[in-house]
Amino acid sequence: MSGIDVSSVVNLAEPKLEALVELMLLAASADGELAEVELAHFTESVRSLTNGTIAGPRLQALVERTQAAIEGDGREALLASIRDRLPDAGARKVGLTLAIQVVAADGIVRTSERELVMETAEALGIDGDTAADLVRDFGKT
Repeated sequence: MSGIDVSSVVNLAEPKLEALVELMLLAASADGELAEVELAHFTESVRSLTNGTIAGPRLQALVERTQAAIEGDGREALLASIRDRLPDAGARKVGLTLAIQVVAADGIVRTSERELVMETAEALGIDGDTAADLVRDFGKT
């Protein structure tokens, strides 16, 4: 999880951690498919991010709940919920960076994934230029 200070994240309250996990899952499914490499990166990132506290059946339940929210209320409602649970700019930027890492895990950032990144940035109150810079910078690593 290059570029992320995990030590500052693992101590977040559970609702904030879950919001970050939901954001990563939303990113992983942005192109309508969850590639094996994206799923592996997602699962490993969640394990690392949460120090293993969200794993196994608990992670599966969170994934199912998030997928149901996306299918039911839609991406916009989920992003609003995530924004509400990540009230500070630092946590929101970490969330966006995690989402970018997930969409780029397979080495290709598709148009639908780039659109999700920009939609996520807007929903989280992050400047579009900042989001574009994060995508560009991640591609250089």
